Amino acid sequence: MRGHLPRLTALAGPVYAELLSGVVASVIGTYWVAGLGGSAVAAVTLAGTVENLLLGLVLVVSSGTTVRLSRALGAGDHEDAARTARAAWRLWAVGSLALAVPGFLLRERLAGAFLDGQAAALAADYLTVAFPAFALFSGQRVADELFKGAGDTRTPMRLALLSNALLLALDPLLVLGAGPLPALGVTGAALALALSRAVAFAVTLRLRPRMSAPAGGVGAAARRIVRAGAPFGLDFTARMAVGTAQLALVAGFGVAAVAGFGVGYRVLLIVTMAFYALRQAAAIEAARLTGAGDTAALRSLGRDTGRLAALVGAIAAVLSAALAGPVTALFTDDPAVAGQSVGFLRMAALYLLPYALVVALAGVHQAAGAGRALVLSVLVGLAAQLAAAAGLSGPLGVAGVWLGPAVGAVVQLVLLVLLTRRAPVGDAPVAAGGAEVLERVG
Repeated sequence: MRGHLPRLTALAGPVYAELLSGVVASVIGTYWVAGLGGSAVAAVTLAGTVENLLLGLVLVVSSGTTVRLSRALGAGDHEDAARTARAAWRLWAVGSLALAVPGFLLRERLAGAFLDGQAAALAADYLTVAFPAFALFSGQRVADELFKGAGDTRTPMRLALLSNALLLALDPLLVLGAGPLPALGVTGAALALALSRAVAFAVTLRLRPRMSAPAGGVGAAARRIVRAGAPFGLDFTARMAVGTAQLALVAGFGVAAVAGFGVGYRVLLIVTMAFYALRQAAAIEAARLTGAGDTAALRSLGRDTGRLAALVGAIAAVLSAALAGPVTALFTDDPAVAGQSVGFLRMAALYLLPYALVVALAGVHQAAGAGRALVLSVLVGLAAQLAAAAGLSGPLGVAGVWLGPAVGAVVQLVLLVLLTRRAPVGDAPVAAGGAEVLERVG
């Protein structure tokens, strides 16, 4: 199984470390805020949810930049690569203003739409800092993808480690106060996040690849970025929406079920991030090979990606089933919550293998031009997930809800394979022979 394996693992390893560091920093940051009470936790949770929703839009630009830049460099077209980089920064500037300014002006209404009383006031305070600082978050994502599009996943990893290390140091100082520093509470948490991102972004701007683009063509390059990245953004946003709907189903079975789901979900993040790291690595390589017109290598990349995803997914499934009890015990000693978490993680063993294949193969297909097939398979698969979760929850209780994702992942995988074998290339232009490649990598 060597083939593309060394290249895929070299690209995916740093991406996984980057993603994992963000989750660790988020969990520890929540720990400091938790000491301020339930209203503070609710406020920060809402702010995080808002950022995740905006991330779906950011992914359109960042993911599209990776694909277009990798294709251009794979084709040896450095002028197009430079135009892509310039277009990405212009999209960042326009998008940041379009999202941050209205968000800042409407922050109190937004907080009040979901929370009330002290929690709403605290959420508005957090968003007062978070929305102006949104440009730092989206700019870092764009810069990271410029590195990744050029085949460098180590620099974004180092920058993420720097940002998250600063966050770990700043959180207790600004949230709880120390020495001459006052305790700023929830506002301090927002400031800590903004400052850590500002420092990392400043370093990023000094390190970022500089490309000299000829005049003209930037508008067309921007449209190509949006077209290439739209399926990734839609994928993320749809999964967020379905995840929220599934949480509503779980809530019908009581607080212990919700808490157990929360614990199990955080545990699964550790393994599913490996799937997304592989997806990014596969997308970078697939875009480069598509630009180079190397159809034989692209076919073998699809096969190797599938094999590696199957291996990672199978290991994750075995670990989820075997270690559900001991891992859950690290997070809670409540018997009711622990029982729900263990049940969720053991049922997730049925979900992880097909999901790993779906996520990783989607990276290959999207980068090679099958964006429409990807979107359709995601939407149908997620609809099947919700329908199965709702339908099975009657006879099976909450276990039926846990089974929903497995049904959805299998449906999505089957549909993705069928569509990429039959459908024409959905994101022109691609290298000659792209349709043939897409017929075979599934």
